[in-house]
Amino acid sequence: MTTFSPTERSPTERSPTERTDTERLESSGANLHASQDTRRLRLFSGNANPELSREIGAYLGIPDGPRVIKRFADGELYIQIQESIRGCDVFLIQPTCAPVNDNLMELLIMVDACRRASARQITAVIPYYGYARADRKTAGRESITAKLVANLLVKSGVDRVLAMDLHSSQIQGYFDIPCDHVFGSPVLVDYLSTLRLDDLVVVSPDVGGVARARGFAKQMKDAPLAIIDKRRSGHNVAESLTVIGDVAGKTAVLIDDMIDTGGTICQGAKLLRRRGAARVLCCATHAVFSPPAMERLSEPGLFEMVVVTNSIPVPPERMFDQLKVLSVANIMGEAIWRIHEESSVSSMFR
Repeated sequence: MTTFSPTERSPTERSPTERTDTERLESSGANLHASQDTRRLRLFSGNANPELSREIGAYLGIPDGPRVIKRFADGELYIQIQESIRGCDVFLIQPTCAPVNDNLMELLIMVDACRRASARQITAVIPYYGYARADRKTAGRESITAKLVANLLVKSGVDRVLAMDLHSSQIQGYFDIPCDHVFGSPVLVDYLSTLRLDDLVVVSPDVGGVARARGFAKQMKDAPLAIIDKRRSGHNVAESLTVIGDVAGKTAVLIDDMIDTGGTICQGAKLLRRRGAARVLCCATHAVFSPPAMERLSEPGLFEMVVVTNSIPVPPERMFDQLKVLSVANIMGEAIWRIHEESSVSSMFR
């Protein structure tokens, strides 16, 4: 049980303006969900991130629904929902992280099972949307897999999608159904605020992430912004990096939506160190962590801390000393409740 000193008030005793975003969500969720009828709200999770699903269920006060997911000898998936969901508002929680194809197919089959079980509405809750990086054509004869996956979800019978920190906001327009887009930044901002970082500067690791970094800087009490500009002088030629902005003697926070192999973010961190940054931290929502990300991120003297969320599960073998994993269960749970109650989701981030 959490205890508070005589001079410290609990989150429920503080005024709304004194509480962090996470505490306000926890408080409103505990009060609202306890008094409402949730019989028609059902949660089911796939195998991609069951721990996050359990945390979301605990926030909502709704257990993870019973289902069977197994494989035939040739690898085909078999899924059965083991309770009646006729007329229910069903939320299927499944990030399409590695193994991407297996998890995506599992989600599609769960959707089909729920549709055939006469669910009133099916919402695909996708904390991490795979195939999002191919969101436009940059050369001839390329596929746009972000749009393809959206088409697959719609055709499978999904009525709406809830996604977190899409690689690009334009992906929302790829769906011909409602798509609610939520952000993991409140959790990251709340945690960084507890560290009481001095002389902070928010850094975008590339020009494409400037809008994301600008929004993050605004949440960090209008912290100054810096940008790492990278350019190639030719094919297979090393990138030249330039920092736009003042980072000397400051605490630099690199912000991105995901960390895959860690190459871009680590190159940026080394440049910031060379330009005189006193401390370098990294924040990202999705910890994809493909090899050799762990070795790069844990390099001594590079990052003081790497802060990510549990939108993708981080197994023990991918943990390292500098890593801090935060939960986004409250944000996802609150968004699910608001969708079920047909109230505003965007107001969570105002």
